[in-house]
Amino acid sequence: MAQISKKNKEQLQALLPMLDMVEASLGFLPNSMLTMAHWPELLDAFGGLGATVLQSGELEPELKQLIALVSSRASGCNYCQAHTAHSAHRAGANNEKIAAAFDFEESPLFSDRERAALRFSWHAALQPNAIGPTDFAKIKAFFSEREVVEIVAVVSLFGFLNRWNDTLGTELEDAPIDFAVTALVDVGWARGKH
Repeated sequence: MAQISKKNKEQLQALLPMLDMVEASLGFLPNSMLTMAHWPELLDAFGGLGATVLQSGELEPELKQLIALVSSRASGCNYCQAHTAHSAHRAGANNEKIAAAFDFEESPLFSDRERAALRFSWHAALQPNAIGPTDFAKIKAFFSEREVVEIVAVVSLFGFLNRWNDTLGTELEDAPIDFAVTALVDVGWARGKH
């Protein structure tokens, strides 16, 4: 149950360009942003950070969304799992790969490079201070330092969102629910459950 009301887009005239961009990118406007709008400066700053982390850089958008999906799963955030599964699909991942994201170590759908990124992200989301030199040596076998920074930025962005949405009980929108109940059914997704 949502603990904080959503602002209406019409109440946020100064932020309309950013909100329109988000809506065009995702196909809907996230309720998480509409609750952040109670503090417009936060929403504006978050919008810029989110766009930088997810829409620029060297890592492929599909991999960024799979990193977000796996790290959100590690944090237990159902809202973000549905969002990132939906976004991974929009970025080019097929349903089979999205459904296998939590079995990345064993699934033949993932390359060694993808496994390294997802393993690093899973561990960083579970307990960041447990990531050590061995973890960095393994990830650097596949990724440049710039790309490692991008991976950590995605995990960190979703660490904020995982806590935001779970704490506030943010209401999940129809588009990510509709996608999650088909793509994530093997991990227990069902309409009305999340």
